[in-house]
Amino acid sequence: MRTLKTLLLCTSLFLTACAMHKSVRHLPDISAFKQGIPSVTRHHSSLFSVDSNFLIKNEHQQWEIYISGDPLQRGFLFGVLLDSLLLKQEQVFFGKIKEIVPSENKQKRLRRFLQWYNRKLYLHVSNELQAEIFGLSHFSNPAYDHIAPPFVRALYLHGAHDIGHALSDLALVGCTSVALWGEHTEDGELLIGRNFDFYAGDEFAEEKVIAFVQPTKGIPFAMVTWPGMLGVVSGMNLDGLTITINAGKSSVPLKAKKPISILAREILQYCNTIDQAIAIARKSDVFVSESLMIGSAADKKSVLIEISPKKIDVYEVENNRLVCSNHFQSAKYAKDKRNIKHRRDSHSQYRFDRMTELLNLSPKMNPFLLAEILRNREGIQNSALGFGNEKALNQLLAHHSVIFKPESRIMWVSSSPYQLGAYTAYDLNEIFSSNRNHLKSNAIDSLLIDKDPFQFSTAFLNYEAFRIVDRKVDEALKNKDGSFSVNDIVAYIALNPNYWVAHFKAGLLYEQASDFCNAKWAYERALQKEITTVSDRENVKKALKRINKRIK
Repeated sequence: MRTLKTLLLCTSLFLTACAMHKSVRHLPDISAFKQGIPSVTRHHSSLFSVDSNFLIKNEHQQWEIYISGDPLQRGFLFGVLLDSLLLKQEQVFFGKIKEIVPSENKQKRLRRFLQWYNRKLYLHVSNELQAEIFGLSHFSNPAYDHIAPPFVRALYLHGAHDIGHALSDLALVGCTSVALWGEHTEDGELLIGRNFDFYAGDEFAEEKVIAFVQPTKGIPFAMVTWPGMLGVVSGMNLDGLTITINAGKSSVPLKAKKPISILAREILQYCNTIDQAIAIARKSDVFVSESLMIGSAADKKSVLIEISPKKIDVYEVENNRLVCSNHFQSAKYAKDKRNIKHRRDSHSQYRFDRMTELLNLSPKMNPFLLAEILRNREGIQNSALGFGNEKALNQLLAHHSVIFKPESRIMWVSSSPYQLGAYTAYDLNEIFSSNRNHLKSNAIDSLLIDKDPFQFSTAFLNYEAFRIVDRKVDEALKNKDGSFSVNDIVAYIALNPNYWVAHFKAGLLYEQASDFCNAKWAYERALQKEITTVSDRENVKKALKRINKRIK
């Protein structure tokens, strides 16, 4: 996701509406589950355990958590083991809301509407998952209880992506995924890779969690997540079924329904074949458009379940190579006007074509080569996009990147920064066996995919500096304070010279300072770069036209 600004606005408005409740009318039925919050043993600052359950931070700064038990106990364990991390994550998230949405008036105007809009969301979440979320909510930060009661807050935060997506009709993601099998992989096994380009600020991505869950009902599974998130965005189960989600272009429904991450969680926990996954998806009433890439060791292939509030279709390929970005490919969406426009105007098709181009150069894929592709920063024909461009497969903002070998039950998960850190490997057969050691990391050192050396380059350091200055540029443009001199603007561009945004914002700064000649030059330079979307290009053209009128 490129930005969470609108998502956070919608979530903030929604959570403010929750605060209007005098009482919580609905709570899950927990009578059949084991009661009592467990006690934690703290071994040291990076290792905590409860019986055979544990939380450990590995040498690559990833948190690994192993959880077992009934739904309520799993929720308690997630909460008690991730306690301080959960408090931090809430503070980061709600702090971001306060930063982006300081006006209470905007919140008040939509309170009643959003309270009505989300009135039925709980009906689309199973009692099992509600009980798990209820257990987790006991460890929510009490500093935010004025926003909504802990359970209400935790439940609806699982639909935050969907709410922001639906109410704003946005495609906030730039995720790319691929599945290969048969003649396209070195050993013929199914191989899946994906970038999850979700960005909610640097602090939000600091505490990545790789969760291994052994439920009392269903199939043991692993997922890549963050503290407080029990839904699934990337995961694989012990039967070798995988799921990843890629957002599509949504219509705006009249009420909230089943969050996509909850649907993905149900599929991961209860399915071992593609047909079973399709059956659950067909019974689900969702409120955003999403591609669910399902990989299956049992079926030895992968498909896309393309689902929206109004229709669902399954997309399959015959050439054993499946690529997915953020547009739909199945027959039912071939004439869908919203999908056609999104495919034409966004950066989705570009990333799809770039992935296809890179795959054609490597006919026999393995996890190490696939990691190189997922880390690729260049455009089609290796053109320079500038760092951070949404047309790149690696936009340098990913929350995580993950690679699956379902038939071998092995997964690789990237470490920070973005997907440039090492990919740690995990064998689900070993993790869910009775011989598992719960007091050490379960990563397999011999299968490690090493760090990308780019993170140690001057170009990367310049990009990180660019991100800091870019936020200052946004503040200067917002406040019209004239704080950037000509030398400052030139230095800003030099940090990321191939990125169209740097030139466009430089033009805005020049224009704000009534330096129209330099503004014209900057806008013209921006148009020479690879601009992300059609609407972005139109905005640059309008700015140039505006300046040309001033110069004349």
